[in-house]
Amino acid sequence: MPDKKIYLSLGSNLGDRLLMLKSALKALISGGLTIEAKSRVWETKPWGVTEQPPFLNMCAAARTELEPFELLRLVKAAEAEVGRSENIRWGPREIDIDIILYDSLILDDPKLTIPHRNMHERGFVLRPLAEIAPRELHPLMKKSVAELLAALPPAERDGMVWITAI
Repeated sequence: MPDKKIYLSLGSNLGDRLLMLKSALKALISGGLTIEAKSRVWETKPWGVTEQPPFLNMCAAARTELEPFELLRLVKAAEAEVGRSENIRWGPREIDIDIILYDSLILDDPKLTIPHRNMHERGFVLRPLAEIAPRELHPLMKKSVAELLAALPPAERDGMVWITAI
């Protein structure tokens, strides 16, 4: 299969958060991804379970020849390599890597949904993604990442602090 353009969201709120993001990117590259662009790193409020430390979040654009479920296996292996432990849904974690977009693919499977089911509701995904792919279209909503970000309620869109670039 020819290489595909993918977008990933990475987040961490346990341990050395910045090191976790850097280590996850290295593990993904070692697994065969070609990283083409990285957003800046943003400190964000927790989403879902709010009584936990703030997250560092970023997005990456990459190329891969992996099929979607092979990519999911690579993402899970990278999380394990970095040291992710099992926790409650939306709870604190050392690292979390989500597949946000995979070309213009639409996939709805119990193990993998592309585009990511909640990407259009999450400022911590859309703000960094808009840095590297503002015109990328959501394949179901037919709106650009920049349009989705602008449509967020101010409470979800604001309150993020730029930390660094890696």
